[in-house]
Amino acid sequence: MKEDLIINSLKEKFQTNILEAVNTSPRRVTVKVSQAVLLDVIKFLRDDFKFYHLSTITGLDAPAGAGDFEMQYHFANELAVVTVSTMVPRAELKMKSICAIIPGAVLYEREIQDMFGIVVENIPDPRPLVMPDDWEEGNYPLRKDWKFERKPEVIPGEKNGS
Repeated sequence: MKEDLIINSLKEKFQTNILEAVNTSPRRVTVKVSQAVLLDVIKFLRDDFKFYHLSTITGLDAPAGAGDFEMQYHFANELAVVTVSTMVPRAELKMKSICAIIPGAVLYEREIQDMFGIVVENIPDPRPLVMPDDWEEGNYPLRKDWKFERKPEVIPGEKNGS
């Protein structure tokens, strides 16, 4: 099976830096790695298994105060989908850009910065992507501890602002 080959190859090459590698369902592999080898794992998957297509990057926040952020990189080719995940500690909100390996990741990484406040190091274009220019620094809408404090704008002519 292609899934077993991917898992075994990753474990052989990266050994203890592969924290978990499982075949979650047909054609699906989930791999958890340390941040130290994230770029190398992605490069290996691209070069050795032809995972050129990054479908998206998903950011996950544990419940407020309960843990770190998890970044999931979803890659696909004609035979399988591989999700590579790594943890970003709340105490040090930094991760490395994968744009040198997968240039199309830039938009996803900019969104991660906007929505979670995680600094993506070496990103080729660090400008905000989805947040307005006047968005208050320190407000990251996809964090569990985020509080929406903006008053709704009332548009003239609408009943009760709705």
